[in-house]
Amino acid sequence: MSDILFRSLLELGDDSLILGQRLCEWCGKAPSVEVDLSLSNLGLDLIGQATLFLNYAGEVEGKGRDGDRLAFHRGGEQFRNSLLVEQPNGDFGQTMARQFLFSTYQLALFEQLVKSTDPRIAEIAAKAVKEVRYHADIAADWVIRLGDGTEESHERMVEGFDWFWRFIDDMFAMDDDQRALVDQGILADKAALRPAFDAHVAAVLAEATLPAAPTVWQVGSGRQGRHSEHLSHLLAEMQQLPRAHPEATW
Repeated sequence: MSDILFRSLLELGDDSLILGQRLCEWCGKAPSVEVDLSLSNLGLDLIGQATLFLNYAGEVEGKGRDGDRLAFHRGGEQFRNSLLVEQPNGDFGQTMARQFLFSTYQLALFEQLVKSTDPRIAEIAAKAVKEVRYHADIAADWVIRLGDGTEESHERMVEGFDWFWRFIDDMFAMDDDQRALVDQGILADKAALRPAFDAHVAAVLAEATLPAAPTVWQVGSGRQGRHSEHLSHLLAEMQQLPRAHPEATW
């Protein structure tokens, strides 16, 4: 079971790491100083979560790799993040659409993981759930403000969500091996989280005067290590310095 737990911890850590990296790309480019700092803080929260999950993954693997080694010295095919988090930032509306969808998912997930029978997972989730609750609230607020704002901001939110609808199922993907860990109380049953996720998304979209989520063809392969070209570009930048100096200590 250790290999299944290792892979599951990678999923948790990689989601947070990759989205944290994406949010940090906004540094110095956001619409205002306040928003710039807010996005940077969200990114740092996520990278903190990633560090905890990836460090634990390294312990479970038992090959001497810590969180830094897992973050900076794996190829794209070894990452298990969802396709949604690796997508480009686009404009501010697209970034907020992605953040809202992911944070709504992550909050539901962490609220269940605090009950995990694995004490380390429960501890990490308990530490992070307050952060994620704030992430979900601020993202929903921006979706409503932009969706129910000007004609241009409304249209940008519509376009932002249209980019991401195809990646929703990939966030919730689980295989039969992971369901064995659900039965042991270690992991959360993602399928059981989906109805509440869909209901919350629908409610916020309605308040934002945005169209309901359409039925679209789903793309799902991130959990299996098959990613878009966007991840390779992100990793090339994120991993450049550690790979250039692999034996350095910081």
